[in-house]
Amino acid sequence: MARFQPFQLNPRLKRSLIPWLVPLLLLVLWQLLASRGVIPTRILPAPSAIALAAINMGRSGELWGHLSISAGRAGVGFLIGASLGLLFGLINGLMPRAELLLDSSFQMLRNIPPLAMIPLVILWFGIGEEARVFLVSVGVFFPVYLNTFHGIRSIDPGLIEMGKVYGLSPWQIVTNIVLPGATPSILVGVRFSLGIAWIILIVGEQIAANSGIGYMAMNAREFMQTDIIVFSIILYALLGKLSDSMARGLEHRLLPWHPNFQRTAKAVPSKPAIS
Repeated sequence: MARFQPFQLNPRLKRSLIPWLVPLLLLVLWQLLASRGVIPTRILPAPSAIALAAINMGRSGELWGHLSISAGRAGVGFLIGASLGLLFGLINGLMPRAELLLDSSFQMLRNIPPLAMIPLVILWFGIGEEARVFLVSVGVFFPVYLNTFHGIRSIDPGLIEMGKVYGLSPWQIVTNIVLPGATPSILVGVRFSLGIAWIILIVGEQIAANSGIGYMAMNAREFMQTDIIVFSIILYALLGKLSDSMARGLEHRLLPWHPNFQRTAKAVPSKPAIS
């Protein structure tokens, strides 16, 4: 008797598709309500209309220009802020005297919303690219700094003592014990700061800008192009999701030894074939 093998998705592919079920269902519901007039198009256009606007902007090249400019701003601001956050997190986490000198100042600055600094930043840098990059860098700095500092201070002192017993130098203790142990916390800060970078950039690009996704949304508002406004918001959400997925991929690449990532890497066992 021939065996019947039911169709099964690859377990890894299944795990990738499941998180998109709720957004897709909401998208279908949105389309149905908009097509039946329950949701007025002047308030919230149908997904099909938004997709058509996106296609037209992509064909004209306008979309790719704004997208590349926004990605460049977010990337440069993230690199500057994350690098400084990592540096000072390492310094204050490894050196108690540096923590005593600097940490209180950082905690006071952390409670100042970056967007509240916009008037001062405009006076410092004008309305050019430097102002937007600075705002993103400030927003990114503190999540990376705090998580790096917390990750280093959460290292088991027994592991450090064991390293000393085995004759490791201070540099070897840092590179072989402290940094690997703090990496999960550091990457949490990276994921969190990537989301903050896009949030701050949204506002930064709406201040006297002439390019970028934020400018695209503000310009569409002037002409009552609701479909482009909604598309700009969705685009920010997709970019944030893409950034988070890249950070998660970095976690899996750098933390293969971590128990949490070992569990997620295991394939789900398939059901036996029906004979």
